[in-house]
Amino acid sequence: MKRLFLLLLLLLPCVAYARAPSALFYMLGSQKSIDSFVQHAGKIDVLVPTWYNVDADGLVSGQPNPYVMQVAKANGVAVMPIISSGGDRATFHQLLGNEKAKQAMIAALVEQAALHGFSGFQFDFENIDWTDRDALTLLTKQTADALHRHGLQLSMAVVPNAPGYAGGGPFSKWMWQYWRGAYDLKALAQVLDLVCLMTYDQHTRWTTPGPVAGMPWTMEHLKYALQVVPKEKLSLGIALYGYHWYAGSPVRPDGKESSNISADYIDADESLPLAKQYGATLQWDPVEHESWFYFYRDQMREWVFLPDAHAFRDRYAVVKQYDLQGFCSWVLGAEDPATWNELPDARHAPGQASAMLRAHGSNGANSIGSGPHGKDAGATKTASRADGTEKTR
Repeated sequence: MKRLFLLLLLLLPCVAYARAPSALFYMLGSQKSIDSFVQHAGKIDVLVPTWYNVDADGLVSGQPNPYVMQVAKANGVAVMPIISSGGDRATFHQLLGNEKAKQAMIAALVEQAALHGFSGFQFDFENIDWTDRDALTLLTKQTADALHRHGLQLSMAVVPNAPGYAGGGPFSKWMWQYWRGAYDLKALAQVLDLVCLMTYDQHTRWTTPGPVAGMPWTMEHLKYALQVVPKEKLSLGIALYGYHWYAGSPVRPDGKESSNISADYIDADESLPLAKQYGATLQWDPVEHESWFYFYRDQMREWVFLPDAHAFRDRYAVVKQYDLQGFCSWVLGAEDPATWNELPDARHAPGQASAMLRAHGSNGANSIGSGPHGKDAGATKTASRADGTEKTR
């Protein structure tokens, strides 16, 4: 009986690992983003860096950061870089229609993963015409099949697309036409190892001020996705950055005048000091589950919405409540430092990441992190990524 008790004690850590949501973090190329990864690698399962780009001819360019790879390996963190087309709609459309270019891209991904020890790649193709929906699904299947043959994985960042159609207003139509409509979640989930649901941004520089990802909006998209994506393959997007809205110059570069309500990305190391500087009161929205504040400058009100540690905690609870594969957070370096207190310490030791991630299931090839090791990312989220692509609308 004593031996059985000791055996159960030894097995408890393994059970905890199997049940812990997988923590996937994106990393840009800035020193701030890299430093965040280095400082918190012990709480990260999968690192997704913005290292690779592909052009219309299928030419893949990019390379890993050797130091980041070294830190990832030492901490048992799987590395799965992003492959992007820079957010250029025309470039990606050309790629989709060129079989030779697609095969060149796929071959390059296999080569780079083998050369550097990546666990696979993540598709991050955005700003896509909805008419390219089937072509995107085909490219995803072709790439997934090729990567699986080499023991690699393919994940994908997808724009959430509830309610599944364009809606009535002109903004909703625009969102569906170029952002949401291209993702056939059901078909994509059948071939991908992991679907990263980008439940950010609800409000952006294109909209009026509002939460980056309000809880009702997040839940609507999560429940819609769960209708067609198995929970074992679904990672919930959790934003770490905020937005700052203000009145921009009414004089355009061409000299003409027009309304100019502007917004910029703002990280926690900027937003929290800004509130202190102007004596603003940080407020909590119990409906949206997000913090915000406003202040006056030049007699004009400016707004800041920021997903802080409290917002992260509430969304992490949703991940556990729905027993999802995990969460995916954009982007390291932007976070409220207190966010790290919400994640368990020492999630894994070197060599354990692959075993942990295999427990979440996959297409029958390998699950995220179970293939060859290695990957990372880095940079700050100000207006664009290091590769020049915008992460959010």
